[in-house]
Amino acid sequence: MALFELHRDAALPVGEVWLRLTDWERHAAALPLTRIVVTTPFPTHVGTRFVARTGIGPLAFDDPMDVVLWRPPAGGGPGRCRLEKRGRVVTGWAELEVSGRPGGGSRVVWREDLGVRGVPRPLDGWTARAGRFVFGRLVRRLLNQ
Repeated sequence: MALFELHRDAALPVGEVWLRLTDWERHAAALPLTRIVVTTPFPTHVGTRFVARTGIGPLAFDDPMDVVLWRPPAGGGPGRCRLEKRGRVVTGWAELEVSGRPGGGSRVVWREDLGVRGVPRPLDGWTARAGRFVFGRLVRRLLNQ
């Protein structure tokens, strides 16, 4: 598993950042060759499940995820969400945290422990770099929409 963490700051309020990052279907617009289907009723809660399908034709794979922690920001405290990845290709977990910054705006922390079946452990550094690039780009795009 390849553990990585990224930080992004935004001028947007915490609530708006939280909504943008946890609109699961919106992620598809920022991830190439990906579509996302939420398979449980709205709103998001512990137990929400969604599937990201990435690729083209026979080269596509599903990345099913379950929300196992759901704590939206409230009372000035940070929001935190944890996803468990339950796929045959992509495994691991991701945590999103959104908090306020002194003087205004928000800070996003994205932590992920990413596993890709068939990729040997000695390549975890490369997997982490790729994850940091892909998810850093995702967060930036979601914050700029």
